Amino acid sequence: MSEHTKTTGHGGAGRALLWVAILLSVTLLGFVTATAVRNNPIYSDRDANGISKYKFIEACKELTHDTDELTVGAAGQSIPLKTLIEQSAPLKAGDSIHADLEAEPVEIVRATQTIEGGGWSLTAPATVSVHSGGRVNTLGQLPLQCTHDRETGKTTAQLSLPGQ
Repeated sequence: MSEHTKTTGHGGAGRALLWVAILLSVTLLGFVTATAVRNNPIYSDRDANGISKYKFIEACKELTHDTDELTVGAAGQSIPLKTLIEQSAPLKAGDSIHADLEAEPVEIVRATQTIEGGGWSLTAPATVSVHSGGRVNTLGQLPLQCTHDRETGKTTAQLSLPGQ
């Protein structure tokens, strides 16, 4: 017979240590997740404002791309952006108007504020340009005011002329 017939029971302590390590890892992961959710700059109370902060910012970006509906506030009136641009120079066939938010994502998140009574407000610079084929003619930068009214559930965007 062999001299090594005696078994030693070292497996029980190692298994218990493994379970303790797994439980500590799961607890740490839960704590980190909870902390990250509370400190998330895009986290918001959807019920209090009618829409989440993230969806509001995305809706504002979409509204800036819909230049047929985008208006410019001037002297208490809302003038369509396309009409205002065509007053100075008519657009040629194939020309398109673009309005793009020029702020960094971090700045956009910081500029998004709740409004009294529920809703969101965002004011950020937007660059207006005319794209003609491969050529881009930048017309300038105007402040974009985007708001979401909780009562109506509607998000609106409007450019402002300087000094208005």
